[in-house]
Order: sequence, then structure tokens, then C-alpha cells
Amino acid sequence: MKVLVVDDEPTLLETIVRKLRGEGFSVFTSPTAEEGMRTFRLVRPDLCVLDIMLPNRSGFDLCRAIRKEHKTPIIFLTARGSETDKVKGFDLGADDYMVKPFSLNELVGRIKAVLRRSSHEDIEEPLTSGNLTIDPRSHVVTVAGNVIPFAPKEFALLAFLARHAGQVFSREALLDRVWGQDAFVNSRTIDVHVRWIREQIEKDPSQPKRIVTVRGVGYKFIA
Repeated sequence: MKVLVVDDEPTLLETIVRKLRGEGFSVFTSPTAEEGMRTFRLVRPDLCVLDIMLPNRSGFDLCRAIRKEHKTPIIFLTARGSETDKVKGFDLGADDYMVKPFSLNELVGRIKAVLRRSSHEDIEEPLTSGNLTIDPRSHVVTVAGNVIPFAPKEFALLAFLARHAGQVFSREALLDRVWGQDAFVNSRTIDVHVRWIREQIEKDPSQPKRIVTVRGVGYKFIA
């Protein structure tokens, strides 16, 4: 598996590289977002580890650029642990978020967990409900034949709910099943993602017919 690590701290970068290579990963590095994008296009890694605070352009900017071209899993590394930054990172399509300082063993564990989730999504069959089609293999959502761009986490949440149509899930259960138990997010993140999904797939987002709220419990998908 190929991992791209973009960080401008030489000592930390060297430590991460040594650890990941010891775990059997092929590791590529870049100190800036610009170089990171060039390296991404050259090697097409299986996963990216991005620092947020980078020279000139941020890790958020790099994440946006990557998401325009590919669904490659992304883990953010940052010294900033505010809820706003975390929500922004996940809204941009990040798969996980780690606050410095962190354990290298935990980083390896999270990389492996994200790669497992990604590989599981790739083998699933397309899901269809009326004029809505969700294809986990290509990460494409279509409504009445029109392709709707989805960031990875919004896609994963929609696919999970559609796969379990009719079942009600609490916000905490959705965080656990879609983000994983170790993700630095809270229940508000689910509401943000559901609102965005409704704007893309519902005829009238204010009166949703596909992803409905079960008051006092959570959300469910109506097939």
C-alpha cells in the first residue's frame, strides 16, 4: 500500500516515514501542498496523511484539490483541535483527524482502519431507490440520471443509511458506524452532513422524503 505524507516538520516527517515503512507501507513525502499535489498525481497513493498548517497553502486546500480528482482516503494531522476545524475537515471529505501530539501506533491503526473501510465500500453493489442510485464502486450518486458530486463522508453516510433502509439510527450510532469509534467528531457533525445530503437528493429539502428525522431518536432512509 502506498501512503503520501504531507508535512513541513522534518523531524516528525522522518519519524512517521520510519514507522510506516516498518509496517510495510511504501511512503512518499512532500513538505508543501503544491508539491504534495504533484506527488499525488504521480504516484496515486492508496491513502494521504495531510498536515493542515502548511506553507502557502493549507492541508484543507490540498484536500479540496485531491477530492476534485479522486476519492483517496485522507487523514488530517494538526496541532489545532478545535471543533470548527474538525467539522471543516470532515466536510471537505477527510476520513479521520488526529491532533498532535499523537501516538505513532495509533496513527498506524487508524490508517489500517480507514483502508479497511475503503476496501469494503469498493466491493458493494449499487443501491437504487426510485430515481436515486448510489454506486459504492465508483462513489457516484445520480438523481434522475444526473450525477451529483459527493464528498467521501457524505457518500458513506448516504450509502450506509440506504443500505439499511427503514432502520432508525441514532447520531451516536451513525458516528460509530460511518466515522469509527476513534474519530474526533460529535453528533452535530451528523446533522451537518444530513442537511447537505438532503439538499442534493431531496426534491424539497425542507420536507424530506428519503432521509427523515425520527424525533428524539435519529435518522432513517425511506426506500
